[in-house]
Amino acid sequence: MQQKSKLFLQALKYSIPRLGKCMQKQHLNHYNFADHYYDRIKLKKCHLTKCLQDKPTISELARNIPSRSFSCKDFLPIKQENKDSLSENMDAFEKVRTKLETQPQEEYEIINAEVKHGGFVYYQEGCCLVRSKDEEEWVKDEEEEDVLFYTFQRNLRCHDVYRATFGDNKRNERFYTEKDPSYFVFLYLTKDSRFLTINIMNKTTSEVWLIDGLSPWDPPVLIQKRIHGVLYYVEHRDDELYILTNVGEPTEFKLMRTAADTPAIMNWDLFFTMKRNTKVVDLDMFKDHCVLFLKHSNLLYVNVIGLADDSVRSLKLPPWACGFIMDTNSDPKNCPFQLCSPIRPPKYYTYKFAEGKLFEETGHEDPITKTSRVLRLEAKSKDGKSVPMTIFHKTDSEDLQKKPLLVHVYGAYGMDLKMNFRPERRVLVDDGWILAYCHVRGGGELGLQWHADGRLTKKLNGLADLEACIKTLHGQGFSQPSLTALTAFSAGGVLVGALCNSNPELLRAVTLEAPFLDVLNTMMDTTLPLTLEELEEWGNPSSDEKHKNYIKRYCPYQNIKPQHYPSIHITAYENDERVPLKGIVNYTDKLKEAIMEHAKDTGEGYQAPNVVLDIQPGGNHVIEDSHKKITAQIKFLYEELGLDSTSVFENLKKYLKF
Repeated sequence: MQQKSKLFLQALKYSIPRLGKCMQKQHLNHYNFADHYYDRIKLKKCHLTKCLQDKPTISELARNIPSRSFSCKDFLPIKQENKDSLSENMDAFEKVRTKLETQPQEEYEIINAEVKHGGFVYYQEGCCLVRSKDEEEWVKDEEEEDVLFYTFQRNLRCHDVYRATFGDNKRNERFYTEKDPSYFVFLYLTKDSRFLTINIMNKTTSEVWLIDGLSPWDPPVLIQKRIHGVLYYVEHRDDELYILTNVGEPTEFKLMRTAADTPAIMNWDLFFTMKRNTKVVDLDMFKDHCVLFLKHSNLLYVNVIGLADDSVRSLKLPPWACGFIMDTNSDPKNCPFQLCSPIRPPKYYTYKFAEGKLFEETGHEDPITKTSRVLRLEAKSKDGKSVPMTIFHKTDSEDLQKKPLLVHVYGAYGMDLKMNFRPERRVLVDDGWILAYCHVRGGGELGLQWHADGRLTKKLNGLADLEACIKTLHGQGFSQPSLTALTAFSAGGVLVGALCNSNPELLRAVTLEAPFLDVLNTMMDTTLPLTLEELEEWGNPSSDEKHKNYIKRYCPYQNIKPQHYPSIHITAYENDERVPLKGIVNYTDKLKEAIMEHAKDTGEGYQAPNVVLDIQPGGNHVIEDSHKKITAQIKFLYEELGLDSTSVFENLKKYLKF
């Protein structure tokens, strides 16, 4: 897959465990999270020499899109603003250079570094090698041998890098091994195919090694040894490295630049800075341009940087858009991508560099644009922090206070709440539901600091944010507690479970999928595949009493008590390696016991909530396109809220194509 520089997204994707680790696939071409990225072979193969020459043209799909041009008023020049930002941040960056250079090196090992020839790059995330028929470019090296680089996972973690040759001189060699169990390894080929990068990461720190495409069997070259708290990801153009990194103050992503032959951090020059509270969604490199895909104040932007003159154009995208989908592209003249929302299918856009304009796919307009509204609101958390929300509802809805409300939340690992298109969400809006997406701390919607303010001993901030969002929605006339449902998956289950313990009166029903509910016992068990990787998200209760006591304060399992709970539907998977089934079963049993005890104390006439645990056979952490699962969850919500489900299931059948 010849893909834009999805370095940091790819890195975060690999580092997200109970999110699960099912976030973005290698590229988000379909925004379909059904195929967990650990369960699919994703590979990227390219002839490292040939690809330095002429690029293939853009895909037929993007080339044939009927277009209409945005007017120039949509572009907001920000070159001067960026210069001011550079000045403000330069001193801070200079101050950290010496300190960073003296940090100790973490453990790693280079094995059999001397190899003779090369040619291809593969991504693998399973335990076998598979070639992509859509992207094969097989050529022969000087000795008529095919060569590939690859890695594969053991216990949900990639830590070895191999290179293999085929033909008469077959050979398969491991030449890098990462020894630190909290780090993982992934491979990436720069957009111009000049360098293969070996990326070693955990959730807060990274280290990158380069293999030159012109001499792919030379030993790898270290860019900058790992420094705790410093993340960086690398692209290349015209003998220069472009480095997206959080080094310096503020600790948000910035774009640095340095010569490829002097890659160490002491030679990095600050090239471009982002506004505060900005999420860098993606970065794509072209011959003469760098394109940044950004989220700022809960709205999407594209910044186009001219590399010849350092000019910058900032384009504010349509307000309905909630997510980017990056298109495979090798044409240096165009940058195609798609925009989508939870209720609107992806729509194609192409930025044409020569014209300096963004072109939108034309044709049949989706009727959802006229029948629904998207609102951007904010809630005030207990500490005064503004928490953004995205809300969808029908335009002709009357008395929204009497409409059902489905609240979505995640809030972990610095990952955005999923805003991809889901047909069942659109069906709900068509049937009168209000959808609310709460972008609480712990997620990544407002940048790295937004994540930092909701992890470790600040995890309760996310809970306070969620509570504030729901109370704000009710206070502004969006539904009421008896018609409010809350949904989450994987690590989002922590905040949902915590809210059910602390403020159950805000909700009527809850649906959870593969939820992380027993944080304390899971993080105490270092034999589980992901525990060591997740210490920097949840803390280390085994060795740190402060972390242990803090987790006890919010852990859903630890805080179950006899009281009235909302009805809860849990979908779990028998073979889920990321969220142990044992913890979900224990939570469900303990919850039922607490409900029964409360029912006894309350007396006759008490209507106890329903608790449903649906254990799917097989499975491996969140299967989103399961018709059976979707139908069961929606049926549960309609029954618990006392709604007529006649029309919704007829519409659902059309969308899901039963």
